[in-house]
Amino acid sequence: MWDQRLVRLALLQHLRAVYGIKVKGVRGQCDRRRQETTAMEIGGKIFGVPFNALPHSAVPEYGHIPSFLVDACTSLEEHIHTEGLFRKSGSVTRLKALKNKLDHGEGCLSSAPPCDTAGLLKQFFRELPEPIFPADLHEALLKAQQLGTEEKNKATLLLSCLLADHTVHVLRYFFNFLKNVSLRSSENKMDSSNLAVIFAPNLLQTSEGHEKMSANTEKKLRLQAADVYQILSWKRYQLCWVLMVSVPLHHWKALKKGNMKLLVNIREREGKV
Repeated sequence: MWDQRLVRLALLQHLRAVYGIKVKGVRGQCDRRRQETTAMEIGGKIFGVPFNALPHSAVPEYGHIPSFLVDACTSLEEHIHTEGLFRKSGSVTRLKALKNKLDHGEGCLSSAPPCDTAGLLKQFFRELPEPIFPADLHEALLKAQQLGTEEKNKATLLLSCLLADHTVHVLRYFFNFLKNVSLRSSENKMDSSNLAVIFAPNLLQTSEGHEKMSANTEKKLRLQAADVYQILSWKRYQLCWVLMVSVPLHHWKALKKGNMKLLVNIREREGKV
């Protein structure tokens, strides 16, 4: 049984020494206790709720995955050929009604139009209290995308080892679903690149994304920071694409164990110096 603190320390040291990547701040026990308290207060809601407070379903090879995510992906697999899936917006009125039903425990996805279900799936990730990729890792993940191809993939894999096991299970499940969507791109016109563009803002949220502002203020900010926004959006897209395509997602678990073993070996060699 590995000491997770030592493995994490080895990961952080290796990322800094080899790739020049520093990881700032780490969520502690206080944050977990806060989430546990929140979990007792949310009732049966689905949206805007921490993963640990949601109903889960056991999925072979993936572990326990939020039931809504499993139901939504299963429903969409029947419509995986739909052109513009995830790109075309569903009805705002229907989405609001469906979301309300789901938050009150009603099963309604089987009869919902595929574009509405796809819209709910994006909203589910977008409204998580904490983004599925922790904000603490955003800067490091984006910096990894500036490396050469081989180093980029290795650094991204190492950074993935810093994610909680449950988060990795959810990402493996969801990215495997997205891979299946991309395999039908000749019909649905949604290849891995298009899917990355769609999901990067939903999976790699920033705190600013939750702040409301007037249309005039938003327009001014966009005009003033257009170049910066373009760069950040491209990096987020690039990271999402790397995770979806370059990393063999069904091997994440094995890769994670392999990276831990590699880092333990590194620590042993350091101890001999």
